[in-house]
Amino acid sequence: MNTVANDARAAGARVGLSGDTITINGGSPLTGRIEVKGAKNLVTKAMVAALLGESPSELRDVPDISDVRVVKGLLEVHGVKVEHNVSEGILLLDPAGVESAHMTDIDAHAGSSRIPILFCGPLLHRLGEAFIPDLGGCRIGDRPIDYHLEVLGSFGAVIEKLPTGIRMTAPDGLTGTKISLPYPSVGATEQVLLTAVRAKGKTELSGAAIEPEIMDLINILQKMGAIISVDTDRVIRIEGVDKLQGYTHRALFDRNEAASWASAALATGGDVFVGGAQQAEMLTFLNIFRKVGGAFEIHDDGIRFYHPGGELKPVVVETDVHPGFMTDWQQPLVVALTKANGVSIVHETVYEQRFGFVDALVKMGANIQLHSECLGGHPCRFGQRNFLHSAVISGPTELHGADIEVPDLRGGFSHLIAALTAQGTSRVSNVGIISRGYGDFITKLRQLGADFVIEGE
Repeated sequence: MNTVANDARAAGARVGLSGDTITINGGSPLTGRIEVKGAKNLVTKAMVAALLGESPSELRDVPDISDVRVVKGLLEVHGVKVEHNVSEGILLLDPAGVESAHMTDIDAHAGSSRIPILFCGPLLHRLGEAFIPDLGGCRIGDRPIDYHLEVLGSFGAVIEKLPTGIRMTAPDGLTGTKISLPYPSVGATEQVLLTAVRAKGKTELSGAAIEPEIMDLINILQKMGAIISVDTDRVIRIEGVDKLQGYTHRALFDRNEAASWASAALATGGDVFVGGAQQAEMLTFLNIFRKVGGAFEIHDDGIRFYHPGGELKPVVVETDVHPGFMTDWQQPLVVALTKANGVSIVHETVYEQRFGFVDALVKMGANIQLHSECLGGHPCRFGQRNFLHSAVISGPTELHGADIEVPDLRGGFSHLIAALTAQGTSRVSNVGIISRGYGDFITKLRQLGADFVIEGE
């Protein structure tokens, strides 16, 4: 079995998925209501932040996804007591017994997750040392850890590369520093925040990411006792403190999941109410959704997304860091764009290899061409590097059922949407990867009337 299949099976098994292949009878609209919980991109980082406190933390609206289970395991091998009430979506995290963990234990729990690199700052503060294994993650482009290591080194960490991973120590503690990011990386910004809050003195981070999940992490750290200010020019300033306490926090909703179900409603000609979704964090997506021809209604408890009838319209979309159009939104939307009457262009500027999922759509009948040129006006890091990072989607085309294999998290959900949209039967394998970021997605498909069976049930 290949690495992707192994990772998919393991991820699905963590949340009780009985099989890693789904057979879908497509062609029917998705209708009904589903609920989204806390954002994957916030919850896992909030769990790491609990390491910094000297008292227990409580995190609410936690989704039942495999990435949460991975971080729970990593915290536990480091001596954190974790109580997870899955049905209530509540995590209690007590870091009183934090201790060093063996590299093999970390590696066994980390799987394909890249979260261990974010443990380093908190562990250096708590224990004076940290270990991380080789890191995995979705294969959507270059996510080097070298810059994370440079950041940690600038705070005073001593870094030793070993055959099995990386060991870090902080013999003199960590000290605040000035850091300028060449690109507003979410991961690098999280690394600085989780390290700077207890470093001696002041830290200034320019070129920071300001995604809603970053701002919610800052909210959590401030609750714990951190002193953090955010300027309008993407400069974050942190004054280090000696001690932090635990927090009680309800996680920001998962806007990526909400946008994925919205695209599913549009592509299938359906009507889906996404409970828990909020307008402010989805402003950019909602504009594009409306331009394509989708309709939505904002309610206090969520957003209704639906296809109002008539033709869908082509659009030009360029992904960008917040407040731009998120890279995680484009893959599900591309499926809906195969139904638009005309030529749409999607220019990916965040991850250079995020169009790997397109091969399956073409196999199913989509007319999509990939280009290495920047088909858009947004400044792009990939234009001279020969990556296929622009897509031209010509429609409308009718998708037909096929056997397809999930390549990564967002691409995998896009494959589900394509199978639900297609005429005929599709067999989608490696669906366990989808459980990394979509809680209870099988239950939600049933709630929306999807016609499918899971092999092995």
